Amino acid sequence: MTQNENNEQANDISETSSHSGTRYWGNVEVIEEGETYRISRVEIKPRHGIKSQIHYHRNEHWVVVSGVAKVTCGEEEILVNRNESTYVPAATLHKVENPGHIPLVILEIQNGEYLGEDDTERPYDLNLVKPVPENM
Repeated sequence: MTQNENNEQANDISETSSHSGTRYWGNVEVIEEGETYRISRVEIKPRHGIKSQIHYHRNEHWVVVSGVAKVTCGEEEILVNRNESTYVPAATLHKVENPGHIPLVILEIQNGEYLGEDDTERPYDLNLVKPVPENM
């Protein structure tokens, strides 16, 4: 394979997996993606988590492969162990944290009519969480 063919193949991969990448809390790797679904491998560092968020056009199903997940979905907080799963319905505020000492690995299946990242809102965006003034 020529260098140009290698570059073209790399561009194709990055276009199909634009949601993949390293985050401050860990890593996301898109495994498969279709028009109405996306399957990702999510790894969260020990004592880290993904901030609260809400999506209006997709549901998420999380399967724990390794570690323990502390999941907040709406008002409910649960621990999800290896080989267990949980479901996050659309329009539900949710977050996931790794309270343990080993990396948390989750398979995340997103399913919905629209999977764009602009359908992700965070509590500060929604004014659900008020920042505390520093002089208090």
